[in-house]
Amino acid sequence: MSILKKILLLLLTIFQISPGWAQEFEAENILTFEEYIELVKANHPVARQAENRLQIGEADIQQARGVFDPKIFNNTKQKNFKGTEYYSIIESGLKIPTWFGIELHGGYDLNEGAYLNPQNLTPANGLWYGGISVSLGEGLFIDERRAELRKAQLFQKMTQMERELMLNELIYEAGKAYWKWFESYSVMQTYKEAIEIAEERYQGVRQSSLAGEVAAIDTTEARIQVQNNRIGYNEARLEFENASELISVYLWLEGVTPLEIAEGTIPAFQEATGIPIDEQFLGDIEELIEQHPELRRSGLKVDQLEIDRRWSREQLKPELNLKYNVLTESIDKIPSAEYSLNNYNFGLEFEMPLFLRKERGKVKLANLKIADARLDLDNYRANLKYKARAALNEWKTSNQQLEIYRQNVENTRRLLEGERRMFRAGESSLFMVNSRQMSYINAQNKFFEYISKNRIARLKTFYRFGLIGE
Repeated sequence: MSILKKILLLLLTIFQISPGWAQEFEAENILTFEEYIELVKANHPVARQAENRLQIGEADIQQARGVFDPKIFNNTKQKNFKGTEYYSIIESGLKIPTWFGIELHGGYDLNEGAYLNPQNLTPANGLWYGGISVSLGEGLFIDERRAELRKAQLFQKMTQMERELMLNELIYEAGKAYWKWFESYSVMQTYKEAIEIAEERYQGVRQSSLAGEVAAIDTTEARIQVQNNRIGYNEARLEFENASELISVYLWLEGVTPLEIAEGTIPAFQEATGIPIDEQFLGDIEELIEQHPELRRSGLKVDQLEIDRRWSREQLKPELNLKYNVLTESIDKIPSAEYSLNNYNFGLEFEMPLFLRKERGKVKLANLKIADARLDLDNYRANLKYKARAALNEWKTSNQQLEIYRQNVENTRRLLEGERRMFRAGESSLFMVNSRQMSYINAQNKFFEYISKNRIARLKTFYRFGLIGE
């Protein structure tokens, strides 16, 4: 059945509709694990949030790149008093920051007035200038702007890891809910079949008792078996109904509209089997662990702290800023003698704390943060290896147990059939038949339980290695 039809079936409960085609597809109203996970990944709010993490990373790096945007500026100051123009100062220009710590700038100044400071005086047509500003000390190799941009670039990669982690968590929890749903439905079907057989046996014993062929007490024992099976069925049905409610938590339509499981929707009951360990986990586990999104994200955090430490070390240098501008009266003529390197504006700034206590404290703090982050990384790596290996052990053991219970089911079934034949031949008792049937029911339920455990252990293994969301 297509995903679209399954979504429409799920919508039945929401709108309380019972169209004719619902009965047509009733026998096919099976929600497989793959279809279920596809729905979860497509529309669940957490899956949407995971995709938003990528956009957050893009927005953050766009914001960090903004500090390198060219800027235009204009400062105008004028003073007039009693008909006298004291001063008129117009400063306009363009600044272009670059990645290499050099700032290019150019502009135009037009200043005049009766009381204008002589150093601000410009020719009648104004004064054009163009030049550079560069930090030769602190900020030569890295400055705050470059540090923030590099950290934003790392943060963008971190959002990719966070997206994987969110999807891994979502699919793992949703997958566990599905296989618990499968298990409860399987157990319910086992008891449903057992009730039908026990009811049929009860009617047969009752007729034999009325004919005087068996003792009347046998009818009581047969009736007790029917009641026990119904008790087991009711408990299994309760588990199934609650599991169905949990499944509905993970089903959503586009537009963040919650869905509910339509009545009659069941898991892929007949197709489910155990799965042996994937070959990719039989190789180098250490290498797989290192690719875990959480480890990679933690490594990127360390890289961010390394950038902070580099910037802190840079601040140990003195501030030495050089500014140089070439001046000219006109820019619309062919260069002539008026374009001279002797016409310039030059500035040099120097500043340095005597004790550097603030700067040295920053470096020390940065070193401690990196040391703590690396210890956290090592600790998480060790825990992750343990949990991953434990999940692999669960997967392996559950598959072995599943094969044992597969044989157990077959053996208890044979014993039950043999006991039935002996009972019909008068060579066994109803008590032994009921005992064999209970053994068969328990073996079947254990078999389904280990199918669920095997699938959940597989999910957990992929989750521990951070591979589900890929």
